[in-house]
Amino acid sequence: MITDPLATLLGSWSTNLNACSIFFRIVVSVLLSSLIGWERSSKRHSAGFRTFMIVTLSGTIVMLIDLYLNTLFGGQFFLLSALSIVSAARIATRTLFFTSRNQIMGLTTAVSLWGSCILGLAVGAGLYTITAITFFVLLLCLSKLPALEFFLKNRSNHFEIHLELKNSLNLQNFVSTIRKLGLKIDAIELNPAYANSGLSVYSIAISISSEELKKYKSHKEIIDALSTIDYIYHIEEI
Repeated sequence: MITDPLATLLGSWSTNLNACSIFFRIVVSVLLSSLIGWERSSKRHSAGFRTFMIVTLSGTIVMLIDLYLNTLFGGQFFLLSALSIVSAARIATRTLFFTSRNQIMGLTTAVSLWGSCILGLAVGAGLYTITAITFFVLLLCLSKLPALEFFLKNRSNHFEIHLELKNSLNLQNFVSTIRKLGLKIDAIELNPAYANSGLSVYSIAISISSEELKKYKSHKEIIDALSTIDYIYHIEEI
C-alpha cells in the first residue's frame, strides 16, 4: 500500500472523510488556486484570480461528493469527477481566441484551468503530497519557464512574422531581400483582417538557412534589420 507522507505527517484525521478533513481540503484548495490565479491575473490574462479559485474549488467539492457517495453506497465510481474534468476542458476552450494576426491566444491559460481542476480533484481525494508537488510544478511552469521559452524561441531556426507592406507590389522585393540575407520563406499567408486598410498584410513563416545567421543573430536582430527597409510599414515576430 502506498502511503502519503504529508497525510502521515498530518495524522489519520486528514485521510478520513470527516468535517475537519473536508474543511481542511477546501481551505487548501482555495489557498493554492488563489496563488495560481494571482500569477495569471498579474500578467493580465483572460482567466484570473476568481476563475482559478472557482474551477479548483469545484474540482475539490466534486471529488468530496464522489467519495461520500462511494462510502454511502459502497461503490467505486467517480462519475462526477470524470464529468468535471470534461467540463473544465470545455470551459478552458472558451478562453481561446484568434487575434487579427492569426495567433491563438489563451492556450496556456486554458490548459492551466484544466490542470487546476485536476489539482482540485487531488486535494479533494486527500492526496496531499501529489497536490503539493503538482502545485509547485504548475506554478513554476507558469511563472519561471516563459523566460526560458522566449530564449529558446528567439534562438530557433524557424520563426513567424507579421508583415505590413505599404504596397502589395513590394512583396516580391521583400522575398528577394529575404533570400539574399540567407533566410528561407516556408509559407506566406495573406491576412484578410486588414482588407481595405490600405496595407498589404501577411503572416510569413521563415527558416534561417545561413550558418552565420544561425550562430550570431537572434530573431529580434533579424527583424530589427528588416524593419529599416523603407517599404515595410510594420514587422514583428508572432
